[in-house]
Amino acid sequence: MNKKAAVQEFLFMTFGTSLVAIGTYFFKFPNHFSTGGVTGMAVILNSIFPSIAPGTFNMIINVFFLIAGFFLLDKSFGAKTVYCSLLFSGLVQAMEWFLPLEAPLTSSPLLELFFSVIFPAFGSAILFNLGSSTGGTDIAALILKRFSSLDTGMALLCSDVLIAASTLFFFGIETGLYSILGLLLKSVMVDSVIESLNRRKSFFVITQNPEIACDYITHTLLRGATTWSAQGAYTHHQSTVILTALSRGQAVALRRHLRQEDPHAFMVIANSSEIFGKGFLRA
Repeated sequence: MNKKAAVQEFLFMTFGTSLVAIGTYFFKFPNHFSTGGVTGMAVILNSIFPSIAPGTFNMIINVFFLIAGFFLLDKSFGAKTVYCSLLFSGLVQAMEWFLPLEAPLTSSPLLELFFSVIFPAFGSAILFNLGSSTGGTDIAALILKRFSSLDTGMALLCSDVLIAASTLFFFGIETGLYSILGLLLKSVMVDSVIESLNRRKSFFVITQNPEIACDYITHTLLRGATTWSAQGAYTHHQSTVILTALSRGQAVALRRHLRQEDPHAFMVIANSSEIFGKGFLRA
């Protein structure tokens, strides 16, 4: 990875971690929303030991998992996760010191629930897309995966459900139901955001004038393309099939170009969030 790409990745990790911290501190902690994970545990522990702020519990638990990761995971323990975990804990702790909150920002728990999910979901999606996370239960998953035959995904899902459901007993049925709803929204949103961030277009063109599309793809869009010969099943006419992978903007440009220059071309455009290779995701 070159220096520019490394700096860009560092900035994106910092931005994603900041989104998670903002959503957690300003919307999750004041409303006692517990949607699983380390922050959910911090909310529960704060109700048992109210003299200790949830941000402090969050830092203690995260540091514990980091230490466990160093001793138990060795080289499989990623530097990106260490950075994001420490940054997340530090940001939440700094907000508690410099921006103390006595009550929720608004009088609408539902509105605050949405933002307590949206900010961390977007931040987590950015981090997962870069092969990182804010640590916590993600480290626990790696440890479970290494030392047991448990289905770690199911184990963590069950623990998140248990943590979210426990708010029914600590904070009442309304907060508990909001927490369970938040957990459901979080699980859907993270996957949706990751898919949206990676969404590209698989573009198939069937044409008798392949040079029109190929020249535009290679010289104007600066993308690669693959071609092969084909024959119509009904007409038996010879034609060429062109396959290329493009961004959304490039797909629109190619479609517009072919409509003008090769109106008889047949086009199939499909969404894809997993395209690996040069210019796209690293395998």
